[in-house]
Amino acid sequence: MELWNMTDVPAKPFSPPSNCTVDTSYRFTFYQVSYSVIFLLGLTTNSLALRRLCLSLSTMNSTAIYMVSLSVADMFFVISLPLRIYYYHQKAKTGDSSSWSPGEAYCHLTFTLKYISLYGGIFFLVCIAVDRYFAVVHPMASTLRRLRVAQLVSGGIWCLVLGLSASLPLLRSAAAHQHQPCLLDPSSKRHRTVILAALGLVLGSFLLPTVLLLYSYCRVLSVLRLPRHRSRSQRRSRQHTLTLIYWVLGVFLLCFVPYHINLLGYTLTHVGLLPHCGLAKVTKSVHPVVLSLASSNCCLNPLIYYFSSSLVHKEAPGGGGSGSQ
Repeated sequence: MELWNMTDVPAKPFSPPSNCTVDTSYRFTFYQVSYSVIFLLGLTTNSLALRRLCLSLSTMNSTAIYMVSLSVADMFFVISLPLRIYYYHQKAKTGDSSSWSPGEAYCHLTFTLKYISLYGGIFFLVCIAVDRYFAVVHPMASTLRRLRVAQLVSGGIWCLVLGLSASLPLLRSAAAHQHQPCLLDPSSKRHRTVILAALGLVLGSFLLPTVLLLYSYCRVLSVLRLPRHRSRSQRRSRQHTLTLIYWVLGVFLLCFVPYHINLLGYTLTHVGLLPHCGLAKVTKSVHPVVLSLASSNCCLNPLIYYFSSSLVHKEAPGGGGSGSQ
């Protein structure tokens, strides 16, 4: 299922020519296979990460708090995948993408769980970036990296994520037809307005965190490149910090950037605001691929913990995890 399901009715008055269509029937089978792989890997990796983090509660620091929240957000999406696999299995049998049969509750549940994972993942990756920023660039500001502060920030992020995740399905439900509660028709002016409003909300929820993440890591890298004498433990801490930065940036760029760029073109061409046939065909063709890439973040996020586990524990008894790096 896309960010919001849309029927394949072309928008008016920018109806594309008949040769501007592209066959994406492969997506039903593609989603079944990709989501099955993501489900198995995501369930395994996140379960192991949560188990290891929870077994180390007494030594957890601010970074670990954000990683726990990241894994929990990923698990929300993982548990929704069997519902999605069932949905696409049914669509593959009928070959009909213009109807919705499972019901409104099913629609709201699967979309809400997806939003929780997608934007929970984005926001908590940014929290990890900001946490590293204060650890490296402003190491004396240890108060901002205390466990209590991290818990409060995580709680606030969860409220924001849950609010966004609930508002988008409700926005869609207010416009959708009762007999097709999960489908929006871009040829309808009312539905087109809802689609564009949702697009603006989604892109805003992506662009602002992206700016914050890139700024934080650019500042961290600029400090780490400064020539200075370091002890062996400091060099090891520096290497772990660099590993964390590269993994977070890699996951972020691989999973979220292609999806949101394609989403913009896909939506604008689908609703008829950007009547470009070539762009419409490309974005529609690759949409299942970039959506699966975005979904795969729930498998890749646990690797951030595995490759930087030394940064998620207090460095000394009674410490607040505010080491120099």
